[in-house]
Amino acid sequence: MDSFWSKVIPIIIIFFLGYFLKKIRLFCSNTADTLLKLTFYVTLPALTFLSGSTTELTLKFFYLPIIAIAVMLIIFTLSYPISKKFNLSKATQGTFLVGTLIMNTGFTLPFVLAAYGNQGLAIYTIFDFGNTLMIFTFVYYIAIKFGKNEKIKIPIKKFILLPPIWGLILGISFNLLKFELHSTTINFLEIVGKPTIFLVILSLGIYFSPKITNLGKMLTVFSLRIGLGLLLGLLAVNIFNIDGIMRTLVILFCGAPVGYNTLIFASLEGLDKEFAASLVSISLLLGIIYVPIIIYFL
Repeated sequence: MDSFWSKVIPIIIIFFLGYFLKKIRLFCSNTADTLLKLTFYVTLPALTFLSGSTTELTLKFFYLPIIAIAVMLIIFTLSYPISKKFNLSKATQGTFLVGTLIMNTGFTLPFVLAAYGNQGLAIYTIFDFGNTLMIFTFVYYIAIKFGKNEKIKIPIKKFILLPPIWGLILGISFNLLKFELHSTTINFLEIVGKPTIFLVILSLGIYFSPKITNLGKMLTVFSLRIGLGLLLGLLAVNIFNIDGIMRTLVILFCGAPVGYNTLIFASLEGLDKEFAASLVSISLLLGIIYVPIIIYFL
């Protein structure tokens, strides 16, 4: 227990450090944008390559993207009719739907790395392949449909060129072909990848802006994204007979907080940005509480 919390508590402190640095105006949202770009294009691909090349692969790994896609589709079948009952404006309904669908697996990543290292990262990356595919196709289509733009253009190219995905693909290829990495290469990848936890959590702390709007609708989104997500994750691991670390992480990912792409899509497509910001920020605060608890008890 002491070992686990000694890894998790610093992550929580870093989150609030980011928020404090924003409040004293040392950093701003543009700073967080830069830090996340550094993570996305440099540190995370290094880690995904390393995890993909060193993790012992099993058939159960290939269930992970399927589970991610299935969970999002099931939640949509419920969230869409529920959103219509609220009589929301088109822009707010779009934010409502997007908020229920996107799993903020990126928020869980630092906790996963702290608790499980490269093995957890491999599970995270393969699961997130399905999540990311749905985000930049199905979910983005919904954002456009409920937004102000008339043309519907799905950024397939953006998905195909995601650096963390290619890091994973190359790592798994090396793994299957039995290519052994030189110790210098391993050391380089570890050094480059180590800042990932710090950069992600500090950035999320900088983005954090707690403000409650549309409380009833917000709680409904959380019930669908987190509550139903956790239940579907539990159902999935039992259907596919998944156990061990993978069982814990699948349940966790399925019930992850509202994704920050909710705010990005709201901004890009003219959805309800204020509602999106509230959803992302408050769910992150909840995540700080329940994510480490789930990892510890499961």
